[in-house]
Amino acid sequence: MGALSGAVNAAERAERVPKQDRSRATRQRLLEAAVACLAERGWAGSTVSVVAEHAGVSRGAAQHHFPTREDLFTAAVEYVAEERSTALRALFPQGAAPGDRRAVVAALVDLYTGPLFRAALHLWVAASDEEQLRGRVTELEARVGRETHRIAVDLLGADESRPGARETVQGLLDMARGLGLANLLTDDGPRRERVVEQWARLLDEALGGITG
Repeated sequence: MGALSGAVNAAERAERVPKQDRSRATRQRLLEAAVACLAERGWAGSTVSVVAEHAGVSRGAAQHHFPTREDLFTAAVEYVAEERSTALRALFPQGAAPGDRRAVVAALVDLYTGPLFRAALHLWVAASDEEQLRGRVTELEARVGRETHRIAVDLLGADESRPGARETVQGLLDMARGLGLANLLTDDGPRRERVVEQWARLLDEALGGITG
């Protein structure tokens, strides 16, 4: 009886692991589909049904993972934010040298000029009209903003005890967000390159050498 019970438990465990893997894969497909739909269709066109169809899963499966539309899209933007942070860290795994500041500025600007930022922007617009969504998006964006600022400080080697250093880094992020907004209407690559060059020079003057 004990051997039979052990075999049954082993079979149940073997069956459960693939189910867990499938569940994680389904959740990730839904998050990626939500981001793509939000960037392409905006909030009004991105229903749970549309996202589920884009992900190749049933509406019921989508609602199993995310009971409400707000749950789905706030989770999607949070997922994207985490992916952006990971990707940015991976660009400079050993930290940035003084000569890398231009590359750091360019990488930060790129965070705000792609489809991921476009998706986040649609969510912000929706949150301005949807009371149920606003608090969650505001809290999420505050956390993402703090993380992005911390990454920027580390990569730029900014000493925040130095007067004006914190404001300079925040100004860079605000500038990058503005370039991202401009990029929604036109691809202004050449002007963006000039702005990146200028900000790299300003950062060298304002922040001094890289701290280690």
